[in-house]
Amino acid sequence: MSARDTLTDALYGLGWSTVKRLPEPVAVRLGDTVADLAWKQRGKGVERLESNYARVVPEATPQRLAELSRAGMRSYLRYWMESFRLPAWNADRVRNSFDAEDLHLLTDGMAAGKGVVLALPHLANWDLAGAWLTTALGIPFTTVAERLKPETLYDRFVAYRSGLGMEVLPHSGGSTFGTLARRLRDGGLVCLVADRDLSASGVEVQFFGDTARMPAGPALLAQQTGAVLLPVTLWYETAPAMRGRVHPPVEVPQSGTRAEKTSVMTQALADAFASGIAEHPEDWHMLQRLWLKDLDPAKDRPAPGSAKGTT
Repeated sequence: MSARDTLTDALYGLGWSTVKRLPEPVAVRLGDTVADLAWKQRGKGVERLESNYARVVPEATPQRLAELSRAGMRSYLRYWMESFRLPAWNADRVRNSFDAEDLHLLTDGMAAGKGVVLALPHLANWDLAGAWLTTALGIPFTTVAERLKPETLYDRFVAYRSGLGMEVLPHSGGSTFGTLARRLRDGGLVCLVADRDLSASGVEVQFFGDTARMPAGPALLAQQTGAVLLPVTLWYETAPAMRGRVHPPVEVPQSGTRAEKTSVMTQALADAFASGIAEHPEDWHMLQRLWLKDLDPAKDRPAPGSAKGTT
């Protein structure tokens, strides 16, 4: 393991071992302080966050974008402060920290016995929402985690989420899709963060007026197993409250090829995600490139020998 990887792992370990012991007001102030320092330094992550917000709020002035990116960094650090402290929260604290609108869509889907897929964007604190599911509702679920470098850091995240009651599978595992499908066929719950494709083989969608790529997994799982596919969006309110909304089910189209059905369903997910992000853009923690034009600037240039703007 390189020196950089060792330092990264040590810093995360320090967070989980130390931040959870801080008095809550101190932890909140620490999160805000770190967020403001990062925001003032204008690193690549902050610049990308602000660039992404410019797509979400196209009418925003430079001053408004700066305000959004500062609020976004504070929201992002709130996620981390909560995540470091979640293992030390008691059951009452978890139950009282989240409330969901239209929760009956989830509970009715589970009661039907066909399994449910919850698909979420990177809004607010999806780990807290997951802990609330297992604690307040007593519903265990399966999720996936991106393999991180170093491997010891990935192991920390798996242990952390397992400690919150989640079954965690590796994102890159060859048998992961089959395991998720089995859980659904058994009437279980699968939760997937699904607004950013990590495979470069996802589905192209229209998202805030331009083309992005999102994972096909949620739609494919629903088609293959008959599970209910429900988009979910989250947002923060005054600490310690967080709220969420379960959106209406994404139905499997009656006709079309599997690829065509997957495209329609993934676009429906993207539209639901966009509605939640537009209402609470500061809680969307997207510090990475997402739109195809940002991933490959050449896509925004005409092909050799073609007229500008044609394909």
